[in-house]
Amino acid sequence: MSVEWSTVTVVDPATGEELAAYPEHGPAEIEAALAAADAAFRAWRSRPVAERAQLLDAVARVLRERADNLARRITAEMGKPLAEARFEVEKCASACAYFAEAGPAALADETIDAGPGRSIVTYEPLGVIFAVMPWNFPLWQVIRFAGPAILAGNTALLKHAPNVSGTALALEDVFRAAGAPAGVLTSLIVAPPNVPRVSADLIADPRVAAVTLTGSDRAGAFVAAEAGRALKKSVLELGGSDPFVVLADADLDVAVHNAVKGRLMCAGQTCIAPKRFLVDATIVREFECRMVDALEMVRVGDPREEGTQLGPLARLDILETLERQVAETVEQGAVLRTGGRRLDRPGYYFPPTVLTGVRPGMTAFTDETFGPVVAITPFADEDEAVALANDTRYGLGATVWSTDTERAHAVARRIESGAVSVNTLVASDPRLPFGGIKRSGYGRELAAVGAREFTNIRTYKLAD
Repeated sequence: MSVEWSTVTVVDPATGEELAAYPEHGPAEIEAALAAADAAFRAWRSRPVAERAQLLDAVARVLRERADNLARRITAEMGKPLAEARFEVEKCASACAYFAEAGPAALADETIDAGPGRSIVTYEPLGVIFAVMPWNFPLWQVIRFAGPAILAGNTALLKHAPNVSGTALALEDVFRAAGAPAGVLTSLIVAPPNVPRVSADLIADPRVAAVTLTGSDRAGAFVAAEAGRALKKSVLELGGSDPFVVLADADLDVAVHNAVKGRLMCAGQTCIAPKRFLVDATIVREFECRMVDALEMVRVGDPREEGTQLGPLARLDILETLERQVAETVEQGAVLRTGGRRLDRPGYYFPPTVLTGVRPGMTAFTDETFGPVVAITPFADEDEAVALANDTRYGLGATVWSTDTERAHAVARRIESGAVSVNTLVASDPRLPFGGIKRSGYGRELAAVGAREFTNIRTYKLAD
């Protein structure tokens, strides 16, 4: 199979115009990057964890120093409003500081009472970790993997989404400015046609110890197959079709506010956004009307302008897919209450959209909708609510809304997901494990569990 190497073009989703073109890394450059990552690992692993933590503290400092430029680059490349981009940069800085403070304890040796003799469990780095990361949170998705992995003594080889190539290179420069040795974190620029071949070759290379991917379940299946073929550790954080369950006694002011907030974050292009809104039949009409009213007041516009609440979708193909999904769902019997068609302006803008009467089997219920689409489904009782919530191939997050906390907890425990929240939105937090089940992936990021994912959990038995 021949591979043609070219350039990667980044397009501004707010205008549809070209922002920049980056030379693709060819075979020689990829080999050099891998060799550097492998060499860096040999030295990095031997440094005390306290010294590795100092690097993350320095990364936090550099992120804050460059926050405005980084946020503007994110907004230009993938279209999220500038306020959201600034929040993302600060979240990354805060997380790095947290990893530096709390991470060493999670990686410390443990003495186990399993006599006779002494038993010690250690958390030792694996090596070069190959990471395939998405564009929707172009800094955060990388930091939440790379921070703990690098703290543990690994090095990272990053294949970022092509449309955020500038952000990927900027993050590599952040680590360099923070004092990271060459090869600790390296970004590869790879054009979409070459991603499968490059990824497969890197996963198979004996210098790569493990692989992690955040992306679609299709991409996850490919990476899992390649990792399985090479018998290597993999962590996958994939798609979601999260249920937002509104019980009859829910505070609708709170539920609607959070429904709008959760669905519009990153223009709805996030795996943990609520996507299927399951509402008790006795209040569903009021919920629908409130959602339509709230969403029709959302300010859609240039993401660079202060006050914009909803920017463009990140790419034209995402816009076209979302249009198709909405049209199919309407053809299948759902009612379009507002939105549903791209806006007549340059760029990839799609308005807040509400579909009612959505049932299992319809496209907006079955598929992940990556955009500001609210699909509302009524339920008769808690058993049906749980059945609908679990009627999906995904299992990332879920939320339950009720003024009866015990009742909500009981419903939440029956939902199949990696995370579930009651009266608050699901969000990744460096203090808590994050990941999914079913086709939402496996393994965990963040917290002590995530810090140990890319370690050799090694047992020492020492005789008296």
